[in-house]
Amino acid sequence: MVSTAAPTKTITVRVPKAMREQLDSLAQATGRQPSDLAYEALGKYLEFETRQVAQIQVGIRAADAGDFATDEEMAELWKEFGVEPTALQEHPTE
Repeated sequence: MVSTAAPTKTITVRVPKAMREQLDSLAQATGRQPSDLAYEALGKYLEFETRQVAQIQVGIRAADAGDFATDEEMAELWKEFGVEPTALQEHPTE
C-alpha cells in the first residue's frame, strides 16, 4: 500500500483488458500491488504534463509579448544542428 501524508480519495478508471493484464503481470513480477503501480504511474504522468503545460504557457506569454527569434538567430540554431536553413517562402494570403 502506498503511504501518503495527505488524505487519499478513491477513483475508478476503466482500462482495456490487455492493459489491466499487463498491470497485474508487472505487479506480480515486482511483488507490488497493482494500485501502487497505478498510483506511481499517475503521479509521474501528472508531474510531466503539469511541467509541459507550464512551459507551453511561458511560450505563449512570450509570443503574446512579441518575443520571437529573428531569422538570423534561427539560421544559427539550424547550423548548430547541422541543417542548412531553407529559404523563407512567401505564403499567399487567402
